[in-house]
Amino acid sequence: MNADAITPLGQGRVLVATEGGTHRLAWAVADGTVTWVFFEGRAYRLSADRDEGRRISADADDAALSLAAPMPATVTKVHVTPGQRVQAGEVLLTLEAMKMELPIAAPHDGVVRTIACAVGDLVQPGVPLAEIDPTQ
Repeated sequence: MNADAITPLGQGRVLVATEGGTHRLAWAVADGTVTWVFFEGRAYRLSADRDEGRRISADADDAALSLAAPMPATVTKVHVTPGQRVQAGEVLLTLEAMKMELPIAAPHDGVVRTIACAVGDLVQPGVPLAEIDPTQ
């Protein structure tokens, strides 16, 4: 994800202005010096690129990161089981935080290897909740 600007709206909500001029709602939480943004079913770790001034970019290449909670949350639903084949974008888990529903989606096609949580669990940011083996 490349964002031209991220504007705080309060209560963990942010407005993301993406390349091409579109604006989308996302959720963010600061954890020490790192800011996590939950955007379109994926969690991103933000970094400011000093060479580009105020431009903000985020890297979601780490599949484990995209399968983690963006903030402390409660697991409300587990949609898949180990061994199940999933497609990129398919919702694997649903979390709830600050009265917001946060779907955790598959970052790529694959087979669910493990689910590391259950309904009712309180999960922490950055801790992978599932593992997916990519399909060849």
